[in-house]
Amino acid sequence: VSSKLAGVTAGTWSLIVCTILSLILSLAVLGRPPVMPFIAGAVSITFGVLTLVTGDPKWVQIKVTIFNTLVAGLLWWGLKTDRNFFQFIFGGTFHYTKEGWNKLAGNLAWFFLVTAVFNEAVRLGFEHTEFWALNRLFTGVDVWILFKLFIVMPATGLYLWWQVRLLQRYRSTVENKARRQ
Repeated sequence: VSSKLAGVTAGTWSLIVCTILSLILSLAVLGRPPVMPFIAGAVSITFGVLTLVTGDPKWVQIKVTIFNTLVAGLLWWGLKTDRNFFQFIFGGTFHYTKEGWNKLAGNLAWFFLVTAVFNEAVRLGFEHTEFWALNRLFTGVDVWILFKLFIVMPATGLYLWWQVRLLQRYRSTVENKARRQ
């Protein structure tokens, strides 16, 4: 148990330090706090500290579920109230039609919700798992970490790539005019 806790502790410290450094760098480069990274960073630091204080990795694990569920809810709320979060944040940089922004927000809301559900399924489904492989004892936390690294991260990259491709057909006339000139 102590080696398991040491690995989680080291990983959590890495998460907190890297998050703080990336937020400082973002602030220095942009000259202002970017909204989404600062919200995600605050959540990561809060749940990381809870993990360190309690010695229980569940806090850093459920952070993903809570954050992804909240983001999905906020995206759907934005669609319902005609306040598209992505258009607000990225509208000055990318020019898409209202339909394109709404599709992106809706599709990503579903993606965040699905990843939250899978996160909990893996976290709870493998919670008491222990097995030997590669001369090492793997626990449920290890399975969760491997799931995040080798399933969630590539799936997120592929999904976002697909969304960018999908959005190409929703470029606004402002962007199309600029490209022709």
